[in-house]
Amino acid sequence: MKKLTDYLVPTSKNMILECGQTIDQSLGKELEDLVIVQLNGLYLKNVEHLQYCFSLKICILSNNFITNIDSLVCCRHLVELDLHGNQIQHLPGPVFWEGMKELNLLYLHDNGIGKLDDVHALSCCPNLIGLTLFDTPLSLKIAYRHSVVNCIASLKALDYYVISDEEIVEGWKLPEKYKSFCHCLFLDFCPVARKEGNAEEALSRVKDVISKINRVLAHHSPIIIVQRWIRGYLTRKRLGTDLRVGV
Repeated sequence: MKKLTDYLVPTSKNMILECGQTIDQSLGKELEDLVIVQLNGLYLKNVEHLQYCFSLKICILSNNFITNIDSLVCCRHLVELDLHGNQIQHLPGPVFWEGMKELNLLYLHDNGIGKLDDVHALSCCPNLIGLTLFDTPLSLKIAYRHSVVNCIASLKALDYYVISDEEIVEGWKLPEKYKSFCHCLFLDFCPVARKEGNAEEALSRVKDVISKINRVLAHHSPIIIVQRWIRGYLTRKRLGTDLRVGV
């Protein structure tokens, strides 16, 4: 009987080109021109050759047998990275994530990640907005969510919930509609099985997810609501002064 590992395959250049898309589909494809790569559920054991996809913005590698993603370090324009359902136990260090300046959505659920130190490295990812880590050993630990939320300053949504102000400001007791895990803060932004359309549609979907997260915060974050009120007040005051000066 064959072992499961006998069925695993390496990522090849031809495979990536076949499953990748460029902005202009009428032109010939090269690895450095790919904007989207969708390689989910293909029994992949590594991410070889993806280091040459310098223009990559959306990378779907879910439901494979990948354990190491170091080769993605050269993909500095990633906006969305989907790695859920793999065999990842350890994440790359801070240097890897520092280079991911455009990364907004990272899906890591259903992996073997068990150490908080791995998540600490994600704090170096400056614009990470949505993250999933449920169904990992780490998510079973006491104060898991509190630790992750307060480790990644840019984060706005973790797993199925938008992050509440109560989770960030320690000891702040808020009305029910603003509390952590309130139904108003629930948002399922996890990817579903999909076949991407063209590059513009895929990037639009990412923007839509981020827009939904921001919309929830705009209505259920007292801090943002107060900031919005103050900005409005100062704007009205300035405009009123300008009008009087004009008269």
